[in-house]
Amino acid sequence: MNPRIAVVSGGIGGLGTAICLSLARNGRRVIAADLDHDPARVAAFAQATQGHDIQLSPLDITDSAACADLVRQMEDDHGAIDVLVNAAGITRDTRLRNMEQRQWDEVMSVNLDGVFNLCRPAVDGMIRRGFGRIVNISSVNGQTGQFGQTNYSAAKAGMHGFTMALAREVARHGITVNTVSPGYCETAMVMALSEDVRSRVVESVPVGRLGKPEEIARVVEFLAADDAAFITGINLPVNGGLFMSF
Repeated sequence: MNPRIAVVSGGIGGLGTAICLSLARNGRRVIAADLDHDPARVAAFAQATQGHDIQLSPLDITDSAACADLVRQMEDDHGAIDVLVNAAGITRDTRLRNMEQRQWDEVMSVNLDGVFNLCRPAVDGMIRRGFGRIVNISSVNGQTGQFGQTNYSAAKAGMHGFTMALAREVARHGITVNTVSPGYCETAMVMALSEDVRSRVVESVPVGRLGKPEEIARVVEFLAADDAAFITGINLPVNGGLFMSF
């Protein structure tokens, strides 16, 4: 049996790399779709994924035509996209009263429009083949809100609304659509915070530490599995107890 084909947007980021590795180690052929403008990031990704069935495909997730071209190319080259993980994300933090239109638009374009840009062309092939796993990476701040993140929180909350609606549309076609909402993890985005801010964050997390990217990847792998077919439309928090609900 040929390996399942997985596409991971934002695949060379901290969470993205861990997700790519987890999927590859569990038998997927993985395509990391991400910007390749930063040679240092690309080199670090290549080193981290060496020896695994993972390739980098340059992509601007905000370009809908480029996303459609990528899906078409993957299906031409591999015959399918079986697993799609939407992990691309950026922040442009500031209080709403100081936020420029550009800061709102950039976050929405990457974090929410990017999900549409890849899901829209990928879903047709999944429906034809009667199989698909879509996992959207949201954030605890999409559930709780966060000071200075009206743009980011809105985009991440909107991602789960998208997840639930699409899950209803495609459930009878063998396709599941789920959200994972990480808390604060050891990624470049979080480690860029001042040590004082990070210390306060850790104090607020019941388990007493930041999450590891591999812990998020483990949950993505679970939802992407063939036998996770009865789980769809959920939001699975992975936040160390920072936010609890039912």
